[in-house]
Order: sequence, then structure tokens, then C-alpha cells
Amino acid sequence: MSVKEYMTKKVNTLPLNATVCDAIKLVEDTTHDTFPIVESGKIIGIVSVHDLIGKEKDEKIKNIMTDIRDMVVTYPDADVLNIGRVMFRTGFSKLPVVDKKNNLLGILTNTDVLRSQIEKTTPKKLEKIVKTYRTLGYDLEVYKDIVPVEELKPTQNKVYEDELYGRIYELERGLAEPLIVIKTNLTKYIIVDGHHRAVAANKLKVDTLDAYVLDIKTARKLGIEKTAEKQGLNSLCDIQVLDPSNDINNDICSLKIYE
Repeated sequence: MSVKEYMTKKVNTLPLNATVCDAIKLVEDTTHDTFPIVESGKIIGIVSVHDLIGKEKDEKIKNIMTDIRDMVVTYPDADVLNIGRVMFRTGFSKLPVVDKKNNLLGILTNTDVLRSQIEKTTPKKLEKIVKTYRTLGYDLEVYKDIVPVEELKPTQNKVYEDELYGRIYELERGLAEPLIVIKTNLTKYIIVDGHHRAVAANKLKVDTLDAYVLDIKTARKLGIEKTAEKQGLNSLCDIQVLDPSNDINNDICSLKIYE
């Protein structure tokens, strides 16, 4: 698991000629507390709310920032768990992600490190699903692709509001895991895993999502598709969003994938 899989790519930054007043406004507008100082795409320093305390509003950021030479940064291909250990030892909650020329690529937070350890389940799910369909005798090809959200066909009739908020947070920051979908000769992109991500994308009006595609060569409907149709699931709009506190049984429908 690399840093680039979990870092936030859209980073709020300040220019070198910014003032304390500019930084305070950015804190108020974004609710963030740390900002890289960037010039011509390269990071040259970083400033946090702690640096702003007691400073005059017209004070230049360049006079109070931590210089790049005194900063801890990380790289996109670094192991996210190793970087998590560095953050734990140094006490930094955010690390800028840069390339070898110090161009700013993103930022990694301690929350991102935690997510990497509790949410990286897609590869195992993918392996299990692929094995299942191959055991059933299907000829299939597996590849990663970008799929249109409007062409996704759901196979789960419920999603939960609290988890949906989490997927919206991830999508807004470019952190979402790929979906797992099936493509057949009859139907495009049947969702096998990732309904919360798909519904979140639909709500945010995101046009496309990354997905692992199981391209199955068959001219007949799969069991999972037949079950979904019996429940009236034809588009993402057919999925109910539930408050888990009101759903005592926490009962998400289990769908049959066997013929």
C-alpha cells in the first residue's frame, strides 16, 4: 500500500508572499490547520495555525513558516505504514507528498494512514469473486478501467447513511477504492462491491469511477442480475439510504451469485 493510494491530491496552499491574514482566512474557509507554501509548483515551506498565534495580520508567511530544509516530507511510492510510523514518532499529523524535485503532489494525514489499515479489502474481495465465477465455469477477463456512473446496475437494495458520508468524504478527496463490477454481453457494469461508493458518486454528480472489471463472456443473465431485477433494481436511484440507528437488524440483502 503506497502513499499515493491514500494521499489527498487537492491541497490548499499559500504563496510565499501571503500574509498571516491570508492564512487565517484560509483556515476559516477550509477548516484545515496546516498549509504548504508553494512557489511555481514546488513546496518551499509549511505553516500551521500554531505559527500564526500572536503574529500581526500583515506579517509575511515567509518569516514564520517552517523551511523545506527543516520539514519532514514523503514520496508517493513510499509504504504508507512505514510513513505512519514516522508520523507517530515525530508527532506530525500531516506530511506533504512530493516528487524528487519537491513538486507538491498531495498531502497525507494520520487519518489516511488509519484508513489504509482498516479499509484495504478490495484485492481480497476481488480474488474471491473471480475465483467464484471461474469455479462456476465462466470464461472471464479481469482488468482495471474507468466506468460511467450512469451505466452502473446495482445488486444491493440498501446502503447506510453513516457509511455513505464516509464514501462522500473519500470521493471529494480522491481517496475512494475502485468498485468491483461485472460486464457481460448483455449488461454493462453490474456492481458486485462498492454500492456506497457508487451512490456517493451519484449524489456528488461524479461522472466516472475506477473499477476492477470482470468481463464475463456469456449471453445469458447471471444469478446476481436476476435477483437484482426481482427487487426492482435497475439504477442507483432504486437503492434506499437507511439510518443504521433505525434499522435494528442491520439487514442488507444478501444476493445469490450462483446459477
